[in-house]
Amino acid sequence: MPVIRVFDETIQYDIVESEDATQPRIDVDIHGVNIILPTETDIDAETVADENAQWILEKWREYETHRDRAPERTFSEGETFHYLGEERTLTVEITDKGRVTPTEFVLPETKVEACGIEDVLEDLYRREARDYFQERIDHYADEMGVNPGQLELRNQRTRWASCSVQRTLSFNWRLVMAPPDVIDYVVVHELAHLRERNHTRRFWQIVQRYDPDYEQHVEWLKENGVRLIFTEDDL
Repeated sequence: MPVIRVFDETIQYDIVESEDATQPRIDVDIHGVNIILPTETDIDAETVADENAQWILEKWREYETHRDRAPERTFSEGETFHYLGEERTLTVEITDKGRVTPTEFVLPETKVEACGIEDVLEDLYRREARDYFQERIDHYADEMGVNPGQLELRNQRTRWASCSVQRTLSFNWRLVMAPPDVIDYVVVHELAHLRERNHTRRFWQIVQRYDPDYEQHVEWLKENGVRLIFTEDDL
């Protein structure tokens, strides 16, 4: 794995080629550093890293402090998990189908005995996330006058969502743990890419039109994204 040396720090980074990228960019979060390059580009990742070394170091140190705030999970009854920004308590009951109430995640006892709390809870999260994200996508797509493609749920380690050139919207299912206004920001962000592919001034103007407080929501994700983990594999 390539590294960049800044002062007394040695930081590893991954090089990712993306068909969706039209220019180089650097993603830094709690998982590490990724240099994203357009497919078949002549741009050298090492040059991008060297030219942005100071910024990478600052962001890397910032996220180092966030890692210590990651919650530990036991996946036991009575533990709390977030849903739409609020804590819910895990409860196992004799019921046909798992559900989310204003205070609880209710899991079917027979499924828990067969698969364990972790798998059953993830299935419930994914089901709820798909329904919720689709409703918000439909809402904002109508307002913004865009025509998105299908919705895919993933568990990306470095991104909350993405929009492909085929108009497919891919969302990290764990985003459903965040407050509704933060989720709406991510939805607006991805739909805005259907009108402006790159993060230009016009792009951010589109985002601001439909989410005037988007900067606060960006900051929330930076500060609290580490709390939206499900297992240690998400770190």
